Amino acid sequence: MPEKEIHNVVTKPRLVVRKFLARPQHEGLGAIVRRSIGRFELKYFDPFLVLDEFSVTAPAGFPDHPHRGFETVTYMLQGSVTHEDFEGRKGTIGAGDLQWMTAGRGIVHSEMPAAQGTQKGLQLWINLSSKNKMIEPNYQEVSSKGIPEASKDGVRVKVIAGEALGAKSPIYTRTPTMYLDFTLKPKAHVQQPIPSSWNAFVYILEGEGVFGNSKAASTTEHNLLLLGFGDGLEVWNKSGKPLRFILVGGEPLSEPVEQFGPFVMNTQEEIDQTIDDFDNYTNGFEKARHWRSEAGISLGF
Repeated sequence: MPEKEIHNVVTKPRLVVRKFLARPQHEGLGAIVRRSIGRFELKYFDPFLVLDEFSVTAPAGFPDHPHRGFETVTYMLQGSVTHEDFEGRKGTIGAGDLQWMTAGRGIVHSEMPAAQGTQKGLQLWINLSSKNKMIEPNYQEVSSKGIPEASKDGVRVKVIAGEALGAKSPIYTRTPTMYLDFTLKPKAHVQQPIPSSWNAFVYILEGEGVFGNSKAASTTEHNLLLLGFGDGLEVWNKSGKPLRFILVGGEPLSEPVEQFGPFVMNTQEEIDQTIDDFDNYTNGFEKARHWRSEAGISLGF
């Protein structure tokens, strides 16, 4: 990520300006997702396109599908998922593992359960600037043990992207991004700086907490909180149980957005060209002509 000065002290805490409860819906092949960004009330929160909390049990999953023009960040919470793509890459990510995939000019892949029972995780779509939309696809994968962690005064954070409590992630973010997984013990309190020009949100995974203002009402799990202006976030866990949430921030691209499902470009003409490229196996989609994932073949796709 390009260097960005982040001060250690929060002088103007961001307040919660909007709140959304992510309700379950069906997606892919029998998967259940709680979509908080990318829904009709919040189609885009620059530079973030989608945030899904997914739950999938075999044979359900996300069989062969394309992407162009953005990045997908998959962070596993429970179980494991196997990923395959038309370049021949294949791998499995388990609980606590991270895959940061840059689709760039084009990728076709599948994401399917790799274990018995229910697999759970988060998938975040991050938009790419016009200069990066047609770069070559790329992966950054980090195991749970490789994600930096820090703890202080009842607060633990896993630094997926950016930095917190002195720990810094090795992930390179083409669109400057911070992605932090916080757990607060009962009665714990934390301040986390956020660059003042960035957009930022919180998604609560477990428990309940007070965000932005110590006198605000507490908010429970599966809620997305959009944060207003300021240089950081303050959080209090006033409950008797642990609070777990992600804090995500990113530098707005301030560019036009045209989206057609898994394709995200800047103009309708670019979307039309992308559809033509995909339909005719050209300009980045050549290998899609003869490729099917192992999972797709077994399911008859």
